[in-house]
Amino acid sequence: MPALIAIVGRPNVGKSALFNRIAGRRIAIVHDQPGVTRDRVTAEAEWNGRPFTLVDTGGIGLLRGEKARDVIARAAFEQVELALEAARVIILVVDVREGLVPLDREVAARLRRSGKPVVVAANKADNDRDEIGADEFSELGFPGIFPVSAIHQRGIDALMTAALAALPPAAQGAPSGDDAEPPLKLAVVGRPNVGKSSLINALTRSERVIVTPIPGTTRDAVDVPFEVETEGARQRYILIDTAGVRQARRVDNSIEFFSVKRTEDSIARCDIVVFVLDAQAGIPAQDKKVADKIVQERKACILVVNKWDLVAPHLPAGRKELRQAQREKRREGQPRPLTSLAEFGAWVRERLFFLDYAPVIFTSATSGFHLDRLLESIRYVASQWRQKVPTAILNRALQEAIEGRQPASAAGRRLKFYYATQIRQAPPTFLLFVNRADLFSEPYRKYLAHEMRRAFGFEGCPVILAARSRDKTIAPIRQHRGRAR
Repeated sequence: MPALIAIVGRPNVGKSALFNRIAGRRIAIVHDQPGVTRDRVTAEAEWNGRPFTLVDTGGIGLLRGEKARDVIARAAFEQVELALEAARVIILVVDVREGLVPLDREVAARLRRSGKPVVVAANKADNDRDEIGADEFSELGFPGIFPVSAIHQRGIDALMTAALAALPPAAQGAPSGDDAEPPLKLAVVGRPNVGKSSLINALTRSERVIVTPIPGTTRDAVDVPFEVETEGARQRYILIDTAGVRQARRVDNSIEFFSVKRTEDSIARCDIVVFVLDAQAGIPAQDKKVADKIVQERKACILVVNKWDLVAPHLPAGRKELRQAQREKRREGQPRPLTSLAEFGAWVRERLFFLDYAPVIFTSATSGFHLDRLLESIRYVASQWRQKVPTAILNRALQEAIEGRQPASAAGRRLKFYYATQIRQAPPTFLLFVNRADLFSEPYRKYLAHEMRRAFGFEGCPVILAARSRDKTIAPIRQHRGRAR
């Protein structure tokens, strides 16, 4: 990312608010509590026609020689260091109301050692009186001091003009060609601590997002660009790491509330949902609620049963062991003892029956087990997601499905089909012209969707069927009254 601008500063000076203002949308969580941002949050942005990548970071809250108190604070600080290393220009955010404090001086010293161009955003300068205090920050030794207000959008244009001017000429960025296919967005979702961040780090072979054993470590939705080359073809993805979705009664503060909201937004804006399950925990009720959200948004989906390396050694090997294991008590939501991947996969599909179109992949982010199969499944589902069925072939398959099972009549009227056409890809959506749309029942809709899936695949994708009433003078698709299969 050559045109990369990083926003840094001590905690609670308004970095995330400035990030959202420059990006033009609410991406990072903004809260009065210090330390809300932990991972590097990135966004592709544009200012006056100039494209660039913007990075929000956690607050630098350590003086020289001071050590982080816990694993999350240490990991967040490491993420800041990585952002500084990758950045071409740095925006140092300070608080004009609090004035210059020792931690600002320490952050400035770190930035000088990096050798990168730095512009100073004196934030919270909401009025002319506040702007006067910005001159104090000239002591930090950086040439550009810009009074800004992220909340009221004051001074942002001057700040961004200076920041973009500091980018090297080769890093100014150029829009990609119109024929370039946009990267596929993959939202990695699931309950807390099922291994979402570990899975992303394993796929990207990096420490791109923070991983700890503490549930709720991830708060923002973190976009991670990712490329894979297969047989000479390069596929571009954006992996979206999300906060774990808790039960509503366990969301006990506004930060968790906004984290869950970001996760729901990530499902809405992605192409494919990678739904991560915990092989040890089974499928509790909360997983079903996440699955329901995926179905509501009509998204393609891949079910990933993670931590398989912790389960496989304990699977019963024979009938005697299986009977003994079945007698043991298990927590509600856990599967009965299963003897193979196939049985476990069938059990997952049974529990999440409304996602029966989603393939099930068993992985271990720790050992790397089946990560190659996950990538293969992503590529295949992506091709199904974008599949276009020719109208003639579609109607032939529809005719065979109707002949195999006639629609039930209602009040003496029978549903008749004229023809069908695909009106949308991603998700695959079909418009069926019929004599009376009100006769198109939900059971028959599910039957036809199943038959289309048999005919054309669409693995991992929902099949959307919409009915529209049509002029009765057009001859319908031939419907035999023979015995249904």
